[in-house]
Amino acid sequence: MNLRPLHDRVIVKRLENETKTASGIYIPDNAAEKPDQGEVLAVGPGKKNDKGEPIVLNVKVGDRVLFGKYSGQTVKVDGDELLVMKEEDLFAVVEK
Repeated sequence: MNLRPLHDRVIVKRLENETKTASGIYIPDNAAEKPDQGEVLAVGPGKKNDKGEPIVLNVKVGDRVLFGKYSGQTVKVDGDELLVMKEEDLFAVVEK
């Protein structure tokens, strides 16, 4: 990937939702909602505070994160649909 996010932005790839429910019913693509989880692919260096010191981001590459359904800006890179969003648009990191 040739994207390097600036400031407090992160690059996220959506994780696909399950296409089958727990009871075994298959959900067609046109009825499925956009996934609200993704994997962080790249992290910017962070914003700077009033003294000019960088504020380090709380997420790192490889983290699985939760975000809003309409969060971020969608971009296509090498055929992949990615999201560029600010760290503050992320809700949580999914811990395993």
